[in-house]
Amino acid sequence: MYEMAKHIHLSVVVVSVALFIVRFIFLMKGSELMKKKALKVVPHVVDTFLLISAIWLVTMSPMVNVDGWLASKIVGLVLYIVSGLFAFKWAKNNRMRLLGFFSAMIWLSVTFGVAVSKQPLSFLA
Repeated sequence: MYEMAKHIHLSVVVVSVALFIVRFIFLMKGSELMKKKALKVVPHVVDTFLLISAIWLVTMSPMVNVDGWLASKIVGLVLYIVSGLFAFKWAKNNRMRLLGFFSAMIWLSVTFGVAVSKQPLSFLA
């Protein structure tokens, strides 16, 4: 059951990140597609499934309280979200949007490293 939950979670992560990147490309190009309701709603639906699958995994994982890796992953996730908000909502020009986007990608990479290694400081190892 754990393997199934993990595969579902990883699949939803891929969809979520792909949507993030596609939406950012549309934003940078000034595409009218950014105004489509589906492109505004679908990422929230996908991210809700991502959260549900994460909670499902946590309830089944024997490694949850080991070495604080889960707390480190949550911090990385929050910083990824804040960076994404900066890129999509708060940045006033394209240079700042790019800064927010690349910051989000860095935090996503850190979070991925923590998730794979189950080590809170995996990026330093």
